[in-house]
Amino acid sequence: MLVRVTSEPAPTPQTGGVPDLAALAKVVARQRAEMDRLQELAATSAVVERAKGALMALTGCSPDSAHEELLHRAKAGGRTLIEECWLTLGALMPTLQDLDPAETAAPAAGDGDADAGDGAGPVFHAVAESPIRTGAALQAAGPDDHSEVLARIGRTLVRVGSPQELAICLLERLRPEVGADAVLLFRRLPEGGLELIGHAGVGPTLAAQWHRVPPLAGVAPLDVLRDHEPCWLEDLPSDRLRYLLIGDPPERWRSRAWLPVTTGETADVALGVLCGSGEPFAPRTREFLLAVARLCAGRLRAFETPQESPTASAAEAVQTVFDVLPGTAVLLTPLRSASGEVEDYRIDAATPDSIDVLGRTGRELIGLRILECYPSVAGEPLWHGYLTALTTGEPYEGEPFAYHEVVAGQPRIATYSVRAARLGDGLIVSWIRHDPAERQEQRLADVQRLGNLGWANWNLVTYEASWSVQAYAILGRDPVRGPVPLERLPDLVLPEDAPLLSRAVTELVRAGRPFDVPFRIPTGNGVRHLRAVAEAVADQDGTPVEVHGFVQDLTAQRSAELALVESERAVLMQRGILQAERAMAARLQHALLPLPSKPVELAGLRVDVAYVPAQSEIHVSGDWFSAVELPDGNALFVVGDVAGHGIGAVATMAQLRFTAKGMVSTGSSLTGALARLNTLLLHSRDSHGTATMVLARYEREGRRLSWAQAGHPPPLLLRAGEARFLDRPAGMLLGATASPVYQAAECRLEPGDRLLLYTDGLVERPGESLDAGLTRLAAAVLARPTDEPGALEALLAAMLQGERRDDVCVLDIRVPPEAE
Repeated sequence: MLVRVTSEPAPTPQTGGVPDLAALAKVVARQRAEMDRLQELAATSAVVERAKGALMALTGCSPDSAHEELLHRAKAGGRTLIEECWLTLGALMPTLQDLDPAETAAPAAGDGDADAGDGAGPVFHAVAESPIRTGAALQAAGPDDHSEVLARIGRTLVRVGSPQELAICLLERLRPEVGADAVLLFRRLPEGGLELIGHAGVGPTLAAQWHRVPPLAGVAPLDVLRDHEPCWLEDLPSDRLRYLLIGDPPERWRSRAWLPVTTGETADVALGVLCGSGEPFAPRTREFLLAVARLCAGRLRAFETPQESPTASAAEAVQTVFDVLPGTAVLLTPLRSASGEVEDYRIDAATPDSIDVLGRTGRELIGLRILECYPSVAGEPLWHGYLTALTTGEPYEGEPFAYHEVVAGQPRIATYSVRAARLGDGLIVSWIRHDPAERQEQRLADVQRLGNLGWANWNLVTYEASWSVQAYAILGRDPVRGPVPLERLPDLVLPEDAPLLSRAVTELVRAGRPFDVPFRIPTGNGVRHLRAVAEAVADQDGTPVEVHGFVQDLTAQRSAELALVESERAVLMQRGILQAERAMAARLQHALLPLPSKPVELAGLRVDVAYVPAQSEIHVSGDWFSAVELPDGNALFVVGDVAGHGIGAVATMAQLRFTAKGMVSTGSSLTGALARLNTLLLHSRDSHGTATMVLARYEREGRRLSWAQAGHPPPLLLRAGEARFLDRPAGMLLGATASPVYQAAECRLEPGDRLLLYTDGLVERPGESLDAGLTRLAAAVLARPTDEPGALEALLAAMLQGERRDDVCVLDIRVPPEAE
């Protein structure tokens, strides 16, 4: 093919010899544009000639026949010539792998004419059409809305030189057409996993995370390459249950298309198109994306096979640089298992100073594995640092470590630090040896920095002084001004601390007595608490000639001590307040709720009372009881429990206790008394308080017991060796609602009966249901006869084992066997 190169002569310089720079720039721009056009034309011609050669090698037709066939197919499919060439290369190249390379060259003109006889036609169609029919949609596809886009992609592919450039090109073309936000190209590895060979629209961190994908289940590109079918992921909630989705978070791309690209005998490249809009792919969009995948097959097939490690030329280039570098550095290539995990590294280049445990140096290490040369690295932080640098791309800086080496036949310990940085798919690892003196100085600086102290020396003979950098920082002195003489050191401190430090310095200089003195200095941020420690070095006569010492900043420690003292003072004050409150509440409770020292007789009944506070509770609670004889000779029994603890609970308890007794004594019914108590609690100062209660009225005549309850556990009746809980009438706890419903119940007591009224602390246990506690109470009552002295104490001992969270109040009511 003849190519005509056009150019324009440079403009004639203007008068005075000064060229027209604007005109020159225009000429250069036109020539550069012409050069770009010619390069694209040459690349396009190369693609056309390659497609023609592929058809000629398969059919034996002439160049003109192959060209006419390509034009015919392009016209029939509504495609451009370059687009048809890419499709032909993608469909025919697998077949060419079995042919001799010489057969792929275009035959001479004479040979072509001879082969173009009548027998060439059937052979051409029989061989050439078969591969094309592997994609029926390719032959059936006609012109559509995306034909111009496909044509532009076909023209752009001639300038694409790598899979990475291909991904960038596709994203530029697909973004306005289908709303693509990212494009990924995965190649199938021989061991079954995937390698990311091109990406656009994703960050470097995400690309590094998905650079290698082991052969796992639930990876959409692997399924596409296995089944040779596209995968359309358009429902994110269900897709994320089936597949491991790329993206952090996965919602970044709500719809994804994974398409197989056949560049060999089978599909070995998966093209991913990721969209953030979440719209499903329309049928015409799917056809368009499949056509794009077929176009890419020809371009990908033309690329060189990606390498698992740096090419030989790249490694040689690195080695050329390493040959003149001092120090220790190696180029490592990761060796992976079938699952994609790094098992070892191969040394592909090494500096002359590099040496392993066996004494091999420089180029002798090339080709060896890292675990052969340095077996102790496996599993160490250094090994994990290599993996981190390889995975994230962030350089790894290792902590200094001791290494046993042999120098001139003598073993010794040296200190090294390691740095690893990613280079392509490999690592550049350099070892830095630290000089012992430098390392010792660094350690001293680290100690001063971490301990927040600095050293200082004063020569008492030459009057020379030297301070460390940290000493200047602690004392707040500019290093430019130099150190302060020892006798003037007290001038830096607060006036009230200066006499103590001055005496210590005087005794040190005169008598050599060491000192350890705390003092304070003023700063722009307040007062700093410091400490000075010094000792003298004497000559043969015992006269001090030099002073060595250090200053330390104790401000943080002193601040913590002061804060601790203040915290302890606050705790003690709070403890005193709590103890005073508890004592006051306890005295108030005892005054309002006196406990009888022995059982009392009421309306012919014997009543025993018990009140047991919680063992671990520092507050008093609102549990209470009443057992009084009414004016008509009958008896009133009340057991209640106010929510909460402390003085407020005791005050509410007293209010409810005396009000209930007054209401019933003046003739109110039990249910009426509960309703009024509920109203009283709702309109009290603590409108959020609640309480439970049992009210029971015993009529001596007929031994009839009437009772009502407000959210309280039912009474327990023991009769003739059987225990049962009375059926509770309706009743909401006090203070819960403005319109409660309360009902009363009756039962007749018989001689020998025993009735227990109690608060919930008797039956409740952490982690146990109330029914279990009631069952345990019934069993405990049955186990102890009612006529035993101290039966109530025995019952409480059995029920109240371990730590309790609530107080317990019990009324033990017994009907004598010979009842009136």
